Amino acid sequence: MNDKKAILVIGAGDATGGAIAKRFAREGYIACVTRRTADKLEPLVQEIKAAGGDAHGFGSDARKEEEMVALVDNIEKNIAPIEVAVFNIGANVRFGITETTARVYFKVWEMACFGGFLMGREVAKRMLERGRGTIIFTGATASLRGREGYAAFSGAKHGLRALAQSMARELWPKGIHVAHPVIDGAIDTEFIRTNFPERYALLEQGGVVSPDSIGEAYWQIHQQPRNAWTHEMELRPWMETW
Repeated sequence: MNDKKAILVIGAGDATGGAIAKRFAREGYIACVTRRTADKLEPLVQEIKAAGGDAHGFGSDARKEEEMVALVDNIEKNIAPIEVAVFNIGANVRFGITETTARVYFKVWEMACFGGFLMGREVAKRMLERGRGTIIFTGATASLRGREGYAAFSGAKHGLRALAQSMARELWPKGIHVAHPVIDGAIDTEFIRTNFPERYALLEQGGVVSPDSIGEAYWQIHQQPRNAWTHEMELRPWMETW
């Protein structure tokens, strides 16, 4: 296992998370990908293997402390050291403030913020022992500003951003690169294709973010030399209003 390295992607969906896993797998990293339902990961795992890479899928709930502890322990003991960890759970929901129940608000926070804390804490324990590693938290427009109808989502993403900043200031001096890329724009996903066809129509003009481009940006973050690390970067289409 001495020459093997793993990337852990929490929230490896069909778009962004999967693209990140595939990009690192092409470089020889063992892709360890999670969703709450392991069966949904099988196409991604098989695609990576068919391309000559190695991958493992795990059914795991990022909100459950015992599951996150066991997941990281299993990968470290039985697969490879986690060199890169990516938290990519979205939890993007829209509710007016008077329609936002306590259950909705808490669940969104658990998914988009608390889960990030659990992952970050557990992988940091292992990376600190080695004095190296990269931890990336996927941010969104809601990480920077709260819009109408997004009180729960914005609160959670603001919290995740604060977590990333605190971890970066604590862990950078110890050799661990913590980054928070902000994806400010529609991503090429089934959700956008189905629910925002007028936005998706801009795809051919470069008006929709490609998951592969996000994967490339994450790879470049991981490759940065220590004398020029990035903590926060923004990724958006050239025609995006900001």
